[in-house]
Amino acid sequence: MTTLTVLTYNTLFAGRDGGDDRRAQAQVGLINDLRPDVFLMQEAKGFDANGGAWLHALEQQIAMRGFLAVAPRTGQNIAIFIREPLRPLGFEADGANFHHTLATLRVAVPGSELPVTFISAHLCPNGPEIRRREAAYLAVHAAPERLTLVTGDFNSASPHDSEPEDWAALAPHHRARYVADDLQGIDRSVLAHLEAAGWVDLGQELDAAGVPTVPTAAYRDAEFATMRCDYLLASSGLAAKARSYQVIRNSITDTASDHYPVLATFEL
Repeated sequence: MTTLTVLTYNTLFAGRDGGDDRRAQAQVGLINDLRPDVFLMQEAKGFDANGGAWLHALEQQIAMRGFLAVAPRTGQNIAIFIREPLRPLGFEADGANFHHTLATLRVAVPGSELPVTFISAHLCPNGPEIRRREAAYLAVHAAPERLTLVTGDFNSASPHDSEPEDWAALAPHHRARYVADDLQGIDRSVLAHLEAAGWVDLGQELDAAGVPTVPTAAYRDAEFATMRCDYLLASSGLAAKARSYQVIRNSITDTASDHYPVLATFEL
């Protein structure tokens, strides 16, 4: 039996603020402390520049192999990194049907008869109607007989979570990005549609506290209500193998991004 550790993280512009890379270096330290087998990164901005210099540098820093999906319109690229002895079987990027892009990596895992497919997503921030359309492209991947995990920033609330306590205090121009079709509470339809397709929300299954993933302590005045925004959704076949789930909240992740990273383990 093989234990597989998976980390998903929206890094906020790859951890860089202009020429200041202190957040990026903090993220590297965190990844090296956690040593995930798979790291699914959102907002890998700039990773396609200069021959992929930042991508290759991060590969060296965390001792993992990276695969980059370029976001042709927004520049908010997505990357997936894997650690040996995982072996890549195929990689695809979809910059046509997603506001940013979608990264899909199929991997051979020692000890597992079936390959595992990892999908890193960053759904559109501009409204639930667009996100529902993006989510429709993810539905087919939830086939229960396959081992598939889709993670990332869904910019959406869960139907299992209560209304954020600070929802009414969110500025109207930010609240409009998340408001339900009735223009009252926060929209939960995107995650509801994904669950209807068969995806299993591991946070809902394994974290009774429903720990929020946004905003972090350093970004309290950003565009989010306090909510779960980052998810790990597994096919039912893979969900049965999930063993742990944790939102990583500490002094490093309080300031390294506006999202908290999420870590999960599986026994294959």
